Amino acid sequence: MSELVSILIPAYNAQKWISQTINSALSQTWPNKEIIIVDDGSRDNTFTIAKQFESSNLKIVSQENKGASAARNKALEYAQGDYIQWLDADDLLASNKISTQMEFSESDPKRLTLYTSSHGTFYWRPEKAKFLPSPLWTDLSPAEWMITKLSKKLWMPNSGWLVSRRLTEKVGPWNEQLSLDDDGEYFCRIVAASEKIKFVREAKIYYRQSGTGQLSRSTSDKAFQSVFLSHKLIIQHLLSLEDSEKTRRAGVKSLLGLYQFLYPDHVKLLNDIETLIIELGSPLISPMFEWKLDTLRRFFGWKTAKNIIDASHKLKLAAAVKWDEILYRIS
Repeated sequence: MSELVSILIPAYNAQKWISQTINSALSQTWPNKEIIIVDDGSRDNTFTIAKQFESSNLKIVSQENKGASAARNKALEYAQGDYIQWLDADDLLASNKISTQMEFSESDPKRLTLYTSSHGTFYWRPEKAKFLPSPLWTDLSPAEWMITKLSKKLWMPNSGWLVSRRLTEKVGPWNEQLSLDDDGEYFCRIVAASEKIKFVREAKIYYRQSGTGQLSRSTSDKAFQSVFLSHKLIIQHLLSLEDSEKTRRAGVKSLLGLYQFLYPDHVKLLNDIETLIIELGSPLISPMFEWKLDTLRRFFGWKTAKNIIDASHKLKLAAAVKWDEILYRIS
């Protein structure tokens, strides 16, 4: 019998998308699968909609709102699979995503290989997703994967990974201290525990950009503190693999990107970043900013300049999402 794959879906106020996401999980061509959905105290109809899909291999769990990491840890408590497939409540899996990655599992008897996939970004119409290759779209050693991620400011959606039970148990639960970039820290922890990363180009997932209300665009103090802590932990994970000038330089580069994002308002966090940069053996460097922001701040000051840039980005995204919704409904 084929190995069991657990598809784990944390959900919060996802009534608009949850049916499509569940259907993409149900449509997986890998035959031996279970689906576990944890509703994290949604205030909309997410739980009611998900409940309609409940069956012998699809379980719905509800808890009071505790955050995404806590919901994922709850899903892990129920998971029985030999492999774990994470799936955010607004993303989609291509029907052969899991089966394509699982084809390589027989050559990994120790189950210490970590599998990644291609990902395309879309708004409403997955068939219009843009698959733009990145330097992470290749086979890499754990250290090289993390160096590439940090130095080039790259990412991999949660749904792109396929993780063995052995690796999952080796690294422990999601860090519930983190409200933002919790996934970045968690998967870098898994990367550090793996023997190699196998990129499976034919396996595809669809990452939805649904608007400006997503958690990943949060700007609260708690979110900023979470991102700094995540950066700090990720650098520690990398240095545990290889403590060299190359790895420290990658860590410093990622911190400088965060420094530029927070400058000049968040004084305490900026001081913390400066301290960590010095600990990594690098001199402090004056922050460099994109020309639009640098030009605007000369006329309006930092706060107004950042507000203008942020408002412009949000307006462009909202317009793109709305236009794609119109085309989706027409078709």
